[in-house]
Amino acid sequence: MVQAARELSDAERLDWLRLTRSENVGPITFHQLLDRFGSAAAALKALPDLARRGGKRNLSVASQAQAEAEAEAVRRHGARLVAWGEPAYPARLCAIDDAPPIFTLHGQTSLAPKPGVAIVGARNASAIGQRFTRDLAAEIARQDLVVISGLARGIDRAAHEGALAVNGATYAFIGAGIDVVFPPENADLHQRLSNAGAIYAEMPFGTGVKPQHFPRRNRLISGASLGVLVVEAAMKSGSLITARFAGQQGREVMAVPGSPLDPRCHGSNDLIRNGAALIERIDDVLAVIQPLLQTDMFAPSPRFQPAPTAPLSDAELTAAHARIEELLSPSPVDIDELIRLSGYSPAIVQMVLLERELAGRLQRHRGNKVSLG
Repeated sequence: MVQAARELSDAERLDWLRLTRSENVGPITFHQLLDRFGSAAAALKALPDLARRGGKRNLSVASQAQAEAEAEAVRRHGARLVAWGEPAYPARLCAIDDAPPIFTLHGQTSLAPKPGVAIVGARNASAIGQRFTRDLAAEIARQDLVVISGLARGIDRAAHEGALAVNGATYAFIGAGIDVVFPPENADLHQRLSNAGAIYAEMPFGTGVKPQHFPRRNRLISGASLGVLVVEAAMKSGSLITARFAGQQGREVMAVPGSPLDPRCHGSNDLIRNGAALIERIDDVLAVIQPLLQTDMFAPSPRFQPAPTAPLSDAELTAAHARIEELLSPSPVDIDELIRLSGYSPAIVQMVLLERELAGRLQRHRGNKVSLG
């Protein structure tokens, strides 16, 4: 079981919130800044100079007042802020490269260390698909596994309901602020999860629903789990995005077979065709999951108190910027290839990329690749 190094102090947690809410600071950049400077407070002080060297004069850094206002809104809502690696942070999610530095959590804090299975599928799911999901989710919960999903219509709702029906553990990741209930007809389930399970939101408090938030949310559903089970997914669906994330993150991919006459099953059937485990009953799930329960394969390395690295030469960084500029293009390139071709050390290349990203001149891609921003 993954354990946190320690809980942050309230002041440290506000620094983390400020850093992650600052302009151009995504999850990967956040963790690189923390590794580089040793603390969020030190990274905040360095942000303007880093962005200037990358080519941006005025970087918007979240203020102390903004962070305090968000933290107070979260508190009034009955929720709390949870930082990467703390006990209430989903343990296995810590191992993915773009794990959110900060979550807002509404509900139970005790579920995070427990291993879980993600269940996702069609929002317009069939009656038989929803019934199968409720029954299987209940069986999974009876095995002392957490049922993880996204609090959406259809299969997501059935998965949460199945676990709750047997007083099992279940939590959701949502694609909006913790205070936003979506879809509206799931307001009752939202409340039940807030009381008996948990809801995690990466988006800031008050953030409304936007389509681009849901693929980001899907990486969290897969990343927090031992494996993803897909029930009724069309060929172009968010559930297949979740399954793809699972494969990239080293999680197991499972799928329930469905009728070839039902377009809602074409995607899930295709997963099986391409190697996903075929699931018809709880024993099939356990055959996939049980070997993983014997290891702690997703344990993260502690990041709370990294040692600041030695400063780099301004002259060397300036020269490296020019060389990296030549090597970058709109097409993604592997960072290891940039290091090899540039002739600079990994530390210098990573710092140049960090500065360019803060300046909004670099785009990161999965698979350790970058391109011109």
